[in-house]
Amino acid sequence: MSGRSVIPVETGSAVKAVFTTRHGGVSQPPFDTFNLATSTGDDPRAVRENRRLLCEQLDIAPERVSMLRQVHGDGVVHLTGPARPGRFCGGLVGWPEADGMVTDRPGLPLLIMAADCVPVVFWRVDGSGVGAAHAGWQGLMGGTIAAVRAALPGVGPVGAAIGPCIDQANYEVDQALARRFADRFGSDVADGRLIDLRACARISLQDSDVASGAIQSVEHSTAEGADFFSHRTNGPRTGRQSGVIWMADVAQNRRYEG
Repeated sequence: MSGRSVIPVETGSAVKAVFTTRHGGVSQPPFDTFNLATSTGDDPRAVRENRRLLCEQLDIAPERVSMLRQVHGDGVVHLTGPARPGRFCGGLVGWPEADGMVTDRPGLPLLIMAADCVPVVFWRVDGSGVGAAHAGWQGLMGGTIAAVRAALPGVGPVGAAIGPCIDQANYEVDQALARRFADRFGSDVADGRLIDLRACARISLQDSDVASGAIQSVEHSTAEGADFFSHRTNGPRTGRQSGVIWMADVAQNRRYEG
């Protein structure tokens, strides 16, 4: 990946979206270097700087960025303004508990984090609404993706992008959970006890009336190589990458006055 810090998503509209990597930040090992989370023990000063660098690179206003305290559920927050104004690069913590966000307001970047779980971003093709979901195995089984799709503002066709997540070869579960996945998503998602979370996310999107041709997928594994943080590979003391989506016509020039 040549050390890229962000992977852009082509939405075909005024909506902008990216997935981040672990490159381009200031955090020290084991959070090196572009960690965006405070939950696993990184220096808060480094996290603030990494978040500031992300906003600078994307040309978005840090005081407008919203994120969540992700809890592996199916809750969705509908935002009409920043969830916690200024907290992204300020107090850092104290976010609403949920695993999905949606908005129809320009100038409100939505950011979700992951380190093996599946990050998904959504957008109306006409640019009238955006959403983001964090889906681990519990979220996939519990319908987080469907919940965000159902809450997405606007009408008309929807596009979606599945971000970097753990690959099937590195995601082994117990036999009982493997059977639950096969029962829910079909036998093709399970190879013995190895589960294809990306395929489950795609099926969830298709079941939620997102056309197959409108689904993009960043085909990188978080558990392979050195481009992403991975809980399974690196252990609990590691960083988090993100998915970010926003309605860009106002957010990019930082002149939104909400």
